[in-house]
Amino acid sequence: MAETHLSSAFFNPYAVAIDEEVAIALLADMHIRKAIERGEFDDLPGSGKPLDLPDRHDPDWWLKNLLKRERLVLLPPSIQLRKEDAALDERLDQMWSEADVRLETEEFNKRVLRGRYQPPAGPPLVTMPRDVEATVAAWADRRTVRAAEARAGVRAEAADEVRPRRRRFRRRRQ
Repeated sequence: MAETHLSSAFFNPYAVAIDEEVAIALLADMHIRKAIERGEFDDLPGSGKPLDLPDRHDPDWWLKNLLKRERLVLLPPSIQLRKEDAALDERLDQMWSEADVRLETEEFNKRVLRGRYQPPAGPPLVTMPRDVEATVAAWADRRTVRAAEARAGVRAEAADEVRPRRRRFRRRRQ
C-alpha cells in the first residue's frame, strides 16, 4: 500500500479550529480590552463600591431582583382570583356598556374555571364563577343609584346657588 504524504502546509499542529461561540467571545474580549485602554470604563457609577452580594449563593437571585425592581407580585392562582373577585365590581362600575360588563364577567368566569381544572398550586380555590345575568343586573342597579345620587347632588348645588332675592325695605323717616 502506498503511503500518502501530506504536505507540511496541510498539517499544522498549531492550527486550532475556532468555534463560532469562541470567536464571538474573543471578539468581545478584544473590544472590552480596547475600551479599557481608552478609559471608557473610568468614572462609572458604583465604581470602587462593594457589590451587594448575599451571604450564600441563591440561584434565583436575578429573578428576585427583577420582581423587586419591577414591583411585580406573583401570587398563586387561587389567591389572585380571590383578589380579582373582590375588585371585580369596582372594575365593572368603571365600564359604560352592558356588553363590556358581560364580556368582563365571562372572562373572569373563564379564568375561574381554568383555575379549577388545573392542579392546585397553593391554597385551594374557593372562588366561584359569577352568574353573568345577576352581575349585569347588579351593575345596572348600582349605575342607576349612582346616577340618582349625582342628579340629587346637582340639584342641591343648584338650589344653593339660586337663592331667592331678599327684598330690602326701606324705612321711611318721619
